[in-house]
Amino acid sequence: MEDSSSMLSHISILKDMLDQINQEVEDNIQITREIESEIVKCSESEKAMAARESDLTKTLYVSQFQITSLNALAHSSRNSLESLEKQLSSLRMKRDNTLQRISDKQDEFVKKCIEFQSDVGKNDDLRTLLLEKEFIENEVCRLDKKNSMLKNSMQAFVEEILEDLHNCNCDGTTKEKKSSEELPTPTVESREKEISRVNEIG
Repeated sequence: MEDSSSMLSHISILKDMLDQINQEVEDNIQITREIESEIVKCSESEKAMAARESDLTKTLYVSQFQITSLNALAHSSRNSLESLEKQLSSLRMKRDNTLQRISDKQDEFVKKCIEFQSDVGKNDDLRTLLLEKEFIENEVCRLDKKNSMLKNSMQAFVEEILEDLHNCNCDGTTKEKKSSEELPTPTVESREKEISRVNEIG
């Protein structure tokens, strides 16, 4: 009896130990599952961060391209502005020369008028002087129109460039998200053609 009781007691102790081991195994399994779940979450987070990094890299490339394009546009605009200023300076010199010739013609006209008073019979000279006066007045009018057209064209061109640069700077954040959007083409060539057309009027 004592052996049976001792055996039963030993079996009970072993059963308790087995139950404890099973509980520890279940706990370890639960911990393993939690670890696997965390690993999956970390993997998903890593993928999301990699995708975010890719998007940021694309945005960086787009921003660098836009900055390069804006710098090129600004450089081209400065060159065009310098060219327009040179053409305007040339036109001013031509205008000054023309005004000087007109002044000389007027002096000559006054001189001939004085000579005409001494010789009223020379009608041909009077007719020539009147025609020459009309030509000079037409020349002055034409130069004034040409100078006004050039001034208006240059002012509009400069205002357009400043407005484009201002809009590009203000909308820089929005444009970074539009990688496929093209930058506006500068109107330098069209303005230079307009200046050339104004020069051809003369």
